[in-house]
Amino acid sequence: MRRAEFGDRMRSLLLAAPLLVLLALSFGIPIVLLLSRAVYDPTIADALPKTTAALAGWNGQGLPGDDALSALAADLKDDQAKGTAYELAKSLNARLPGARSQVLKTVRKLESADGQAALDAMKSVPFWSAPSTWPTIQSGTRSLTSFYLLSALDLRWNADGGIERVPPEQAIFIQVFLRTFFVAAAVTLATLILGFPLAYLIANAPKGLAAILIVAVLLPFWTSILVRTAAWTVLLQKFGLVNDFLLFVGIAGDRLDLMYSRIGLIIAMTHIQLPFTLLPIYSVMRTIPPSQMKAAYSLGARPFTAFRRIYIPQVFPGVMAGCMLTFILCLGYYITPALIGGASDQLISNFIANYVNVELNWEMAAALSFILLVFTLALFGIFARVLGLDRLKLV
Repeated sequence: MRRAEFGDRMRSLLLAAPLLVLLALSFGIPIVLLLSRAVYDPTIADALPKTTAALAGWNGQGLPGDDALSALAADLKDDQAKGTAYELAKSLNARLPGARSQVLKTVRKLESADGQAALDAMKSVPFWSAPSTWPTIQSGTRSLTSFYLLSALDLRWNADGGIERVPPEQAIFIQVFLRTFFVAAAVTLATLILGFPLAYLIANAPKGLAAILIVAVLLPFWTSILVRTAAWTVLLQKFGLVNDFLLFVGIAGDRLDLMYSRIGLIIAMTHIQLPFTLLPIYSVMRTIPPSQMKAAYSLGARPFTAFRRIYIPQVFPGVMAGCMLTFILCLGYYITPALIGGASDQLISNFIANYVNVELNWEMAAALSFILLVFTLALFGIFARVLGLDRLKLV
C-alpha cells in the first residue's frame, strides 16, 4: 500500500516537474540572484586588490601607513586603465557621500604620477586623510556586507563596531516604508467598505442584474493599469470632472488640489484595486444559502444579530483573502504613485525603480526589495496563522 502511494506521488511530481523547472529558471533563480546583491558587493574588493592586502593587518585606528596609500594609488591607476574607476567611485559614494568626486579628482592627479609623485598626489587630497575614509574602504573590501540592508532600515555601523541610527536628515527609508504600509492599508479599507456591500448586492440580486454588475466589476480588467491611471489624472485635475461635481453638489466651496496628493492617490488606487477585494468576497457570499438567514429570523434573531453571528463568520475567509490580496498588491504599486502622487507620496517601489534605472545602484534596490519581501511574507504568515490556508477563498 505504501509502495503504491509512493509511486502515485512520484508520478504526480514528474508531471509537475516541467512547471517547477520553468518556475525555478524564470522566477526563482533570478529573484535569488537579485536579492543576493543586498549582501554581496565585490566592487570595491575587485577594484582595490593591493589596498585590500595592505589593510589586512590594519586595526582601524588612526590612519594607515604610506604603504596603504601607495597601494591605493596603484589600484586607482590600474582602475583608470581598465575603465573601472567610475564604478569604484560610485560604490564608495554609496557608503561615503562625496567620495565619487574625490576619487575621480585623485585619478586625474595620478595620470602622470609614479612612485613618490603618486604618493604626494594622494597626500595632497584631504579626503584620503579624513578619519572616516579608511574605515569605509576597509569595510568595503569585504564582499559580504550588511551595509545595504542596514541602510535600507536607516541604520549604520558606528566607529565602535555597533549599530546606530543614521542622522535624522539622512533617515528616509523607514518613513517611506511606513508611508507605503499606510497607503496600502487605507486603500484596503476603502475597497472593503465599497466592495462588501456591492458584493452582497451582486450575490443576492436576480441573475440578470447580477450578470450586469459582474461585467461592470470586471470591465476595468479590459484596460491596462496605465490607461486607468492616466484617466484619473484627467478626472482629478483642478478643473477636472471630480472638482466640477464637488462644486456642483456643494460639497466643496473651492476647487481642491487632488492631483499630486495622497487623497488623490488613494482614490485612484481604490478604483483599481476594488475588484481584487470584491471578487473573493463575492465568491464566498454566493455559496451561503439564503435559507440560513431566514432560519435565524424565524428563530427570533434580529437582522443585525443574524448578520453578525451567521453571515459574517462564513464570509470572513473571503474578506481576509480579498484584503490580503489588495494589501500585498498595493505594496508594490509603481505607476499610480509616480503619475498621481506628489513628491511626498512616493512609495517604496518608486525608490527601488529609481535605484535600478537612475542611480544604477542594484545593491540598494535589492536591499529595499528584500526588506519589502520579508514584510510581505510576514504578513502572509500572520494571515495563514490567523485564518488557515485551508480556508482561503479567492474564487
